[in-house]
Amino acid sequence: MATPVNSSDSDGNGSVGIAPDLTGRDLGDYRVLRRLGKGGMAEVYLAEQRSLSRQVALKVLNPTLATDANYVQRFQNEARAAASLVHPNIVQIYEVGQAEGIHFIAQEYVAGKNLSQLLEREGAFDPALVLDVLRQVVAALCKAHELDIVHRDIKPENILLSNSGEVKVADFGLARVQNTDTKTLTQVGVAMGTPLYMSPEQVEGRPVDARSDIYSLGVSSYHLLAGVPPHTGETALAIAVQHLHNMPEPLENVRSDLPSALARIVHKMLAKKPESRPVSPSQLLVELRDLAQLAANEGWAAGPDEWSLSELIATEPARSRKGEQLDELMKAESRLKLGGPKKRRLAYVLLGAAVVGGILGAVTRPRDYLGGPETTLANVPDQGSAWAQLYHAQMHPTEASWQKAIEKADDDDPFLTELATRGLLRHYLLYSKDHYHIALRGFRRLAENATSENAELLQAFSLAGSCICHQKLGETREAMELDDNIDAAMETVLRESEPQVYQALQRARASLREAQTSDT
Repeated sequence: MATPVNSSDSDGNGSVGIAPDLTGRDLGDYRVLRRLGKGGMAEVYLAEQRSLSRQVALKVLNPTLATDANYVQRFQNEARAAASLVHPNIVQIYEVGQAEGIHFIAQEYVAGKNLSQLLEREGAFDPALVLDVLRQVVAALCKAHELDIVHRDIKPENILLSNSGEVKVADFGLARVQNTDTKTLTQVGVAMGTPLYMSPEQVEGRPVDARSDIYSLGVSSYHLLAGVPPHTGETALAIAVQHLHNMPEPLENVRSDLPSALARIVHKMLAKKPESRPVSPSQLLVELRDLAQLAANEGWAAGPDEWSLSELIATEPARSRKGEQLDELMKAESRLKLGGPKKRRLAYVLLGAAVVGGILGAVTRPRDYLGGPETTLANVPDQGSAWAQLYHAQMHPTEASWQKAIEKADDDDPFLTELATRGLLRHYLLYSKDHYHIALRGFRRLAENATSENAELLQAFSLAGSCICHQKLGETREAMELDDNIDAAMETVLRESEPQVYQALQRARASLREAQTSDT
């Protein structure tokens, strides 16, 4: 297994102070197993979270920085904000805490290597791999853009390639703290490598938005394709000046085998003026989708038919005209319907993960059995089609939005009705404190309607949801009885298709154990 490095801090640059090795120590619920990497801002350890019996990456704030109360507060605030980013291509933050005066972030452990390590070992990347990396990173930036979060430190060290081939972006929380209110390039915590990828506006200390992350990703992409970054220098200042004033050598001059369309997109991302770059990650994803289609036609990379539906759907907000939005949504719908049973089953998995975290069983007229309170839908805009309404609910997840999606889907396709119903139940489960009784009725009906095709997934979702609801309602015995029925196969299904519900189940289990201990 490759050594996992979940951090830009693994490069070892810019160290501040000397932190003791925490291997073998306990930090609250975490048993520190071994050190993975270190840098100026934090050290990274592999640890075991004992209550959940899982491995995590533990980022421990450098003790020198931990003495600054203001810095620690920013560290905690930004990391908690980043914890709201739940996406398959983003390293998930589980907890921000402290123990024995040590401040840490517990986050998803990714077995693999970061792209900087792969560059050192393999050299320049194949164009097809760069396109694959780009679409996954941009999909992660789309999610961050929805929540108005800017990474501020996109670079190869912060892009991880797991052993399974999945790309994940790391350090949303730490990067924001690292560069908050930066006026110079000498602030503690800014590693020497970071200026290699900074946007001109970030170098000058001006406000940044998603277009700054796009620039940094453009620099990273140039580095992956050329084997060297577009600007180099002996000092951070020398590199920064080049970002401000110098145009990089055209990629096609550096590498003759590079597809010109890919080079054009990378150079567009590298535009000095933010307004000359793609306006948003969603717009960039649209351009990458078109590039993927061209690549498939030319034979140098897979086409957009290989993309997940979460990535395809994420391209839709960038369409400025409603007609274009509906046209593309209908194309996506057509691909599903024409693909036969196998394609449809795949669609259940992919669209469920992207839009509502999973798929439903065969359920009809869900509003009848949910029996929830009447919700005013007047303020939810009509999106024209059931697909567009479903996507709107995913982007603006409120009870009314999901109800509107159900209403729209009822006259369109039972498949979409099922997805929208699942979204509403998931919303009740994870984001509402007043609808556990309503959600329980929905989960019971889902279990009753399990079919042979999706019985395991449906039962897993229903049992987990019902267990969580009973635990939240203080009904410990009922919750424990349901939990006993969740077997190992169901656990796997939940982890893969419903990561948020799976995590909520783990929290519910921990609370149940505490309740059981107190009773004894």
